[in-house]
Amino acid sequence: MKPFELEIFNKLLSSVAEEMGAVLRRSSFSPNIRERADFSCAIFDAEGELVSQASHIPVHLGAMPETMKVLLPLFEWQEGDIVITNDPFHGGTHLPDITLVKPVFHLRELLFFLMVRAHHSDVGGKVPGSMGLCETIEDEGIRIIPAYLYKKGILQEVFLEALLKEMRNPYERNGDFKAMISSLQRGELRIQELLFRYGKETLLSAIEKLKNYTERAFLELLMGMQKGNFTFTDYLDGDGFEASDIPIKVRVEITSEGVLCDFSESPPQAKGPVNAPRAVTVSSVYYVFISLLNTLGEFPINHGLFRRIQVITRPKTLLSAEYPAAVSAGNVETSQRIVDTLLGALHEAIPELVPAASCGSMNNISFGNRQMAYYETIGGGMGARPGKEGLSAVHTHMTNTMNTPIEALEQVFPVRIESYAIRRGSGGKGLFSGGDGIIREYLFLKPLTVSLLTERRKNPPYGLKGGLKGEVGKNYLLRDGQKIELPAKCTLEVKSGDKIRVETPGGGGWGKSQS
Repeated sequence: MKPFELEIFNKLLSSVAEEMGAVLRRSSFSPNIRERADFSCAIFDAEGELVSQASHIPVHLGAMPETMKVLLPLFEWQEGDIVITNDPFHGGTHLPDITLVKPVFHLRELLFFLMVRAHHSDVGGKVPGSMGLCETIEDEGIRIIPAYLYKKGILQEVFLEALLKEMRNPYERNGDFKAMISSLQRGELRIQELLFRYGKETLLSAIEKLKNYTERAFLELLMGMQKGNFTFTDYLDGDGFEASDIPIKVRVEITSEGVLCDFSESPPQAKGPVNAPRAVTVSSVYYVFISLLNTLGEFPINHGLFRRIQVITRPKTLLSAEYPAAVSAGNVETSQRIVDTLLGALHEAIPELVPAASCGSMNNISFGNRQMAYYETIGGGMGARPGKEGLSAVHTHMTNTMNTPIEALEQVFPVRIESYAIRRGSGGKGLFSGGDGIIREYLFLKPLTVSLLTERRKNPPYGLKGGLKGEVGKNYLLRDGQKIELPAKCTLEVKSGDKIRVETPGGGGWGKSQS
C-alpha cells in the first residue's frame, strides 16, 4: 500500500469519529455537550485496540483504551448491543463521564467497536453537578457497573428508567443519551460504508499498517531524547478536607525501545475527591507523549503508540484509586498535575520541546438545585515554550472543551455573568512569558448550591530555564459588600444576589528575562 493511500485511510477513519462527535453535539440537550463539546469519540478493532479517534478531550480519549480492555471480556457481544458504564473502577474516569460502546459486525463477524464518552451535567449524588467535595464514590452520584443499555437491539427500558430517576433533570439526561446513541448509529453506518467500498481485508490491512507507522514515528521521537532515568515531583493543593500538599512523583525511564513511567511512590488514596483511577493516570501519560509526537508532524493516533509506553502504578494509591474512593477531581485536576509532573521530568530529556507549566487546573464550577444542574470549566494561562509566549485565556492539556457562550448560560439558568476578562499580569515573566489567566464572575439570581474544584491556588505553575512562576488562582464569594476568599475545593450555599468570582492561574515563564 502506497503512503498516500495509507493517509487516505487514516483520514477516512478519523472522519468517522469526527462525524460521530458532530452528530452528538448537534442533537444533544445539555449546554455542557451542545455548547462546550465535552465529549469524545473513538474506534477500536475486534481485539480492543485503538484504531482512530477524533480531536476531542484528551482525558477522555487516553482512558478509552483502558475502558475497552476491561469491557471486551465482560460481554458476549452481539449485533444490536450497546453497553453503558461510568464506573471509574472498570476503566472509567469519573461518574459524570458516561460511556456507550457498540460492536460493529460485518457479514456476522465482529470487526470493530465504537465508543462515545460524554460528560453529563449531573448523575445524582449529594450535590448538583455531581462534582462536589465528597468523601466516597456513593456521595458523588450513581455508579453504573458495565451493563447492557441495548441487548440485541432491544432497549433495556426498566434499567434506563432506574438510572434517570437517580439524576437531576432526567429529561435532559435522557435527551443526551439519545444523542449518544445517534452518534454510535452514524459511526456504524460510516464503518459499514468503508467495509463495502474497500472490503474487510483491505481495510484491516490499512489499519495494521497505520499502527506500525505510528509505532515507528514514536521510536523516531525517542531517538531525539536523552536516555536514562529522570524524576520530578509536583504537588496538589490538598484534597479539600486536609490542607497539606499532596506530592505526585514520577520516574521516567527512556530507552531506544520505549518509555516507562513509574508512579509507584504515589501516596495512599486521599479522603477528598482528588483520587485518580488508573485509567486517568494512563490517559495523562498518553497525552504527554502524543503532544511530543505531534512536534515531529501529524501522525495517526492509535494503538501503535501505546505499544512502547509502560505505566506503573500501585493499587489503592492516589494515582490508581479503588473503591470506595471519591474521584471527581482526580479526572479534572489530578490529571493536570500528572501532566505537569511528567513534563517536568521530560524537560531534562528533551528541553527544546517542553514548555513551562500551564495553569494546571480546569477550574471547575458547578451549581444547581434539586431540579437542575450546570457544570463548566474555565481556562487559564498556557505555559511559555522555547521560542514562544504562552497563550492567554485558553484551555490547556487534559481539557479541550469550548467556551460556554454567556447568552446560552443566562438563557437557561438563574445566573448572570458580571465579568469575563483576561487576568492581566498573571502569567510568569521570562524571556518568553506565560499566558494570562481568566476572571469570571457569576451573579446568582436565586439560592443555589455551588461547588468549586480548583487547583494551583497554593502551589503556582512552575517556570523553566529561569522563567518565573505563574500567579496562583483565587476564588471569592462576594456577599453583602464583603469579599471572602474561598478554598480551592468547596461546596457552599449561595443566596440571591451573591457572586462567585474565579480568578484562574497564569502560565509559567520560560527563560530568564533579559530586561
